[in-house]
Formats: sequence, structure tokens, C-alpha cells
Amino acid sequence: MRILIWHVRAAWTTAFVHGRHDYLLPTTADRGPDGRGRARTCEWPAAAREVSPEALADEEVDVVLLQRPHEVELAEKWLGGRRPGRDVPAVYLEHDTPAGAVPETRHPMADDDVLIVHVTGFNDLLWDCSGSPTTVIEHGILDPGRRYTGDIERAGMVVNDPVRRGRSVGADLIPPLAEGVGADVFGMRVGHLPAYRGLRTYENLPQPDLHDHLPRRRVYVHLNRWTSLDLSLIEAMHLGMPVVALATAETPLAVPHEAGYVTTRRDEIVPAVRHLMKDPDVAEEAGLIGRRHARRRYGLDRFLDEWDDVLRTVVAGTAP
Repeated sequence: MRILIWHVRAAWTTAFVHGRHDYLLPTTADRGPDGRGRARTCEWPAAAREVSPEALADEEVDVVLLQRPHEVELAEKWLGGRRPGRDVPAVYLEHDTPAGAVPETRHPMADDDVLIVHVTGFNDLLWDCSGSPTTVIEHGILDPGRRYTGDIERAGMVVNDPVRRGRSVGADLIPPLAEGVGADVFGMRVGHLPAYRGLRTYENLPQPDLHDHLPRRRVYVHLNRWTSLDLSLIEAMHLGMPVVALATAETPLAVPHEAGYVTTRRDEIVPAVRHLMKDPDVAEEAGLIGRRHARRRYGLDRFLDEWDDVLRTVVAGTAP
């Protein structure tokens, strides 16, 4: 199957392009948001192929995987007038939770007769997609292996753009965490954070380096209030890290209580991290439990099999 897909979320796309198909990735000269091409910091197979917008008109495409509303018009233009959902099969992948007046949030692809695939059941529950069929395919990742050592007695976090995203990713909770136990924050634009006492930041590490450095921290902390389920959390669990997380959105289902500590109380975050830091044996056992759960629920084979089933039904015209 030949799938047209934009490189929007590197971690998610890394798992997806490890499937059994050919993946056409629009690539522009400036490698901007609509033409990033292949990832630069992750290892992708040769089946993930860069294609210029000019060349797409001559490509045979079996299905278009849309991830942003404007890609419908963009695909029609670049595919020589073939419109996704009408002239070529299409599916829309929704990565995010709704924003704004959430109970009334209407999905931009509602009533479009294109199957909407959500990455969590929570997202499917919250978005108003009435008029369009929906399904859920939970995340899957390549297993980086258990690498947890916990020899650095600090909290580790992965957060992209925390200053801009603010409270949604718990940026306001970082200062007390850093001051209380010491926090190392990895990610994009984390250097924009103020120089809080006890905080260290590490920007734009390639994925292999991140997987080496992050699990040296004693505890992984996940402070997201209102975002979809971050793949960084699932990766940390695969690495064997114990987790302290906020019990919001999909997180309570992703993190079993035995894998660390899940709470809605801000005053419990630092004590929970401190408890795991002071008992390395408990931390290690929690990490092992979390890894077993993550491998079972977010394994790559299950993820790819479910996507294959959905894509086959969409191409065959038998999707609900």
C-alpha cells in the first residue's frame, strides 16, 4: 500500500513508518511544516520516501493519512486535483484533545464522511465528531529496551515548548519540583524556561541520546494537565523508569498505580518523587511494572496490526 503522510509528529510517525507499506513524505526546499520529509533525529526505514510536491501528481497513492484540516486542500492541489475522501481514500488522524469550550468542541472533520482515528479513548470521548465515523488506535512505539539505572538522584521530564504551552503541560509546576528534588527537563525550546533553582535543561537531543540520558534519572515526572497522551511518557515506561504523573486525560489508564504514583493533588507531587528517590529498590520495581504494562498496551506490533486493519477497510470502501 502506498500511503501519503505528512511528517507532523516525529515520535508517532517513527512507529507508523515501521509498518509494511510504502510511505510518501512531502518534502519542500525549506523543510517547513508542510514539507519536513524524513526525520533527522530518528531512524526511519527506506520505505519512508521523500517526495517533492511537484512529483506527487504522478505518484500512485492508495490512501492519504490526514493529520491537519488544511491538508485536505493541500493534498488535492499536490495530487493533481485528486481530493482525499472523494477521489482517493483518506483517513484523518487526531492527535490532540479538544481545546476551548471542551464539552461543545466540534471536530473540524465532523460531517466529512472521512474516518477519524483518535490516539486515545479520552480524545474520542471528548471531541464532538457526530456525522463522521470514529475509531481509536492507541499509540505504539519501538521498544528502546530497559535502560533504567536511576543513578542520578533527580527527576527527569520531557516537555516540548513548555513556556509557550504553559499550564497545559504543567510548566507552573516545574519550579517547586526543581526546588524540591532537582529537575532535568529535556525537549525542544526548554532553554526558554527561567533559571529556576534546581533546574537543568537539555535541548534537542537526538532520540538515541535521549534514551541513554533520561533513564539515568531516578524518577520520570509527567505534569501534563490537558494534552493528549505524550509518547515521551510511554517511552519512559518502556525504558523502565518509575513514574509520578498527574491523573488527567488518558494518563490514569496508561500508568498503573504500581508503576509509581498518579495524583490530582499538587501537594503530593514532590513527596511522591522524594519517596521513590529515597528507596531505589521500590523505584526499580515500579519501573519494571510500568515497563511490562507499557509493552503490553503500547507495543508496536499491536499498533501496526490495528492500522493495517483500518487502512484496508478504508481502501476497500468498507470503513464504518
